[in-house]
Amino acid sequence: MKPTFLTTRFPVSIGLCMATLIATAALCTTDLQAADKKPTFNKASKDFITKIRAMIGKDRNGAIKEYAKGARQFAKDYPNEIGPRAMLLEASSLVNDAKEKKAILAELVALKDAKFAPIVNRAKGQLKKIEALGKPVAIKFKALDGREVDLAKMKGKVVLVDFWATWCGPCVKEIPSLKKTYAKLHKQGFEIVGISLDSSEQKLTDYVNKNSMSWPQYFDGKGWNNTLAKEYGISSIPAMWLIDKKGNLVDMNARSDLEGKVEKLLTQE
Repeated sequence: MKPTFLTTRFPVSIGLCMATLIATAALCTTDLQAADKKPTFNKASKDFITKIRAMIGKDRNGAIKEYAKGARQFAKDYPNEIGPRAMLLEASSLVNDAKEKKAILAELVALKDAKFAPIVNRAKGQLKKIEALGKPVAIKFKALDGREVDLAKMKGKVVLVDFWATWCGPCVKEIPSLKKTYAKLHKQGFEIVGISLDSSEQKLTDYVNKNSMSWPQYFDGKGWNNTLAKEYGISSIPAMWLIDKKGNLVDMNARSDLEGKVEKLLTQE
């Protein structure tokens, strides 16, 4: 599940991640037409999104490139608007080319105006996530049940880091698979660390106990503003990361064939 873009006030849409358009409609800082009759950003962006959505079925990659190009042009035409930068942030999650993705994020991180801070912080998290693959993940916390968790001290184990929430349908659907894999491979060195994006500690505690989820859970009650989720650029859940025995992040999409992936990592030195 994807969060409401930047805030939780607007519904998430489908297609070309239309959350950007919905959010920017409320985040616009100037909605008056300029003296030269230039259309408002709201009007221009809606027309542009309609055009892009029509392109998706014919040429998705081309549509995404056009989306990023258009967002950059909007940033030039409407320099005081947050919307174009939100579109660029979304474009960075859609493009497949790693170099282009990093270029967009670096461009956003360089923004100085304070009103762009939410965009900048998200971009920083996305960059950190991209650069994290193949490296140790510095996650250390006191779990909901009081246990001390430090990934740096879990070398020799295969660890699944599960960003999830009890209110997330797709996350909940993964629980039986997690429990099955954990029960089968825990004694061989498989561990799970949950990072909960819940807002209610009681609901999380009740759910974990009811479903016999014995692994530790990180909880700070901030929902989509969860400290660790923001730090590592988590923009949708479930997000499942696998850490190998050396302590390095080796897989950011562990939902697919989780058991097989864990078994393979457990055989490696």
